[in-house]
Amino acid sequence: MNVICIKLPNGAVILACLTLVVTALAAWPAWGKPELRVETDPQSPSITFLSWDTEGGKQARMNLLRSGSAVRVRIAGAWFEADQLQSESASDGSLRRYRLSPTADVTLIWTVKVDGADLSLTLAGEGGGLDGVDAVELIFPFNPRITPTTVLPNQWAEDGTFRLPALISAPDFGQMYLTAEPEGPQHRVTGRLEGSERGSGRANKIDLLLRFPAPAAGSPVTLRLSPWVLPAPEGLKDVTLWAAARRGWFNALQCTARWGNQSEPYSSPAGIQSNNVVSDPCSMLLYMVADAALLVPELAPRVSAMEQVRYSADWWLDHRMLESGEIIGYRGNYSDFLDTNPSLLITAWDYVEATDDLRWLKRRLAQLELVAEFTAGRDIDGDGLYEAVQSGNAGTLIEPKRSCSAYDAINCGHNDAYSNALIYRAWLCFADLEAKLRRSEQQARYRRLAARLKAVYAKTLINPQTDYVAWWKSEDGQLHDLASPIVNGIAIQYGLIDPDPGREILRRLRAKIQEVGFKRPELGLPCTLVPVPRADYLLPRGPRDIIPGLAKLEDGSDSFGIYLNGGVLAGSTIEFLAAHYVLGEDEHADAILRAMLRRQTEGAYPNGGGFQNGIIDSYPRGAEFTDWEGKPCGYEGYHSFNYRFLLAVLLREPKFRQRLFRPLQ
Repeated sequence: MNVICIKLPNGAVILACLTLVVTALAAWPAWGKPELRVETDPQSPSITFLSWDTEGGKQARMNLLRSGSAVRVRIAGAWFEADQLQSESASDGSLRRYRLSPTADVTLIWTVKVDGADLSLTLAGEGGGLDGVDAVELIFPFNPRITPTTVLPNQWAEDGTFRLPALISAPDFGQMYLTAEPEGPQHRVTGRLEGSERGSGRANKIDLLLRFPAPAAGSPVTLRLSPWVLPAPEGLKDVTLWAAARRGWFNALQCTARWGNQSEPYSSPAGIQSNNVVSDPCSMLLYMVADAALLVPELAPRVSAMEQVRYSADWWLDHRMLESGEIIGYRGNYSDFLDTNPSLLITAWDYVEATDDLRWLKRRLAQLELVAEFTAGRDIDGDGLYEAVQSGNAGTLIEPKRSCSAYDAINCGHNDAYSNALIYRAWLCFADLEAKLRRSEQQARYRRLAARLKAVYAKTLINPQTDYVAWWKSEDGQLHDLASPIVNGIAIQYGLIDPDPGREILRRLRAKIQEVGFKRPELGLPCTLVPVPRADYLLPRGPRDIIPGLAKLEDGSDSFGIYLNGGVLAGSTIEFLAAHYVLGEDEHADAILRAMLRRQTEGAYPNGGGFQNGIIDSYPRGAEFTDWEGKPCGYEGYHSFNYRFLLAVLLREPKFRQRLFRPLQ
């Protein structure tokens, strides 16, 4: 049932139950039709309640807005806000029409109409006297505490606006396809996405602003929102799991709202792939978004995942690359990461592989080669592995420093196994890009670098006492082995560990999971299966520093299972799952994947999703990390990285592994 609620002046509410039949499309899940809920205010031009559930569940009961939407009109350069508009309205149940009179000479008609699960918003001018109207804006104030609603548009412009069509993506509520009718420059509707500046407890604002052109009498413009369900990717043989993954697939795509002082490094323009819509863009995570976009490049008609990736890659290359070729990690000036540059090289390969955009590659090649050569220069001792700036020696990582990879609270440094695995893949991807431009000498160089890395990786980083890949070998020669499914998984899936020893490593890791008593596979897997010693973790600079997951005991046992000290970060589970699929041990991975998909669809928090609880920005209440019982122990609340595990739904099949890992083969 789809409901539109009309508030009357005396406070009563009429629930007009719209029994219009929504055509059951084959794409809808069998267990529910999409549902839309809208409430309008009769006294001012406002939508006070807006929500949806594209899979027919119970999400539409929660308002996605933090306050009512608003209409404002600009006349002769001056804005007339909603409370300044003289308005009157009428309703016939599924439709409400407002007459707006910002001045005595101007009358605008704004119509809100619900038709099944579709919402249309029409703006029209009435009579003459409209020449002085410059523009009209609709403002939708989304509530990030409920879920981090964002936009995936047809195109982002350099001025931070976006072009329609677009998907309005409300994680774990679903996606609405936003179009404007009629199309054409004279009717063009543009959008902006604005957020509040980051800071503990302050991430409380996401505003979607849609600007209509100056209206003309007899030329109405209509915005239409329709529920959208992502079709199964072409060539997917086993579609049984897709219904559980398709809505969450969008959760990994979080375009930033414009937040922060744009003249300061610690800020973000609109449209950059990020932890969440009002959080940090992180260059070392961009390849993860690009991998998903390569496998599912088209999100909706004229909405491309690869366009979102290209826009972000260009921003990093244009605005966050140092003269040396080093890519900044995040927060505007955090550098010295070993995984940032390979992330950009892999992203570039993903984009060109999906689009065959050789013009972009030629235009960016000099920068990309500078990115590559910066990393090549990090083989300080010439042994084929790449050294981080950080030593990785015990007790050396002290706040505000960060380690050399995305797992930045673990004191990894020097020869970092995770970063070197990414570099290996990046060399082979970049060699393939050079081959696309018929640059055979450069192609051969990067293939040689990959071969040298592979030749020493296992014999340098496998711990002879456990036969696991150690997370890192520090500058003092010590191996730091944390029995990590992440590090071992990525090394195996990329082919840095041969198949037979790889199978043995996976077998022992599965036994270790049972041995340590982890029994909640629906959460994902722990980052480490043994405690991280205090000296191998980020240490406080002073007594007031709060370090998530830091132990008081030297062996790390008192905070084991919290944050990066063995806590569960669902997205990292993909490395372990993919390693099993690469080696043909599907049944072990499928059991974990199916459990995680059940959690994703059934939910564990009021907003429905099992891997987020809205934007929290306060440790330890964020659900992007959990302990082994499922209790939140993160700070973001929502992290786009967490949904990377959904790649496993595709990587189960050889066709998609061959597509993603072609350079490795």
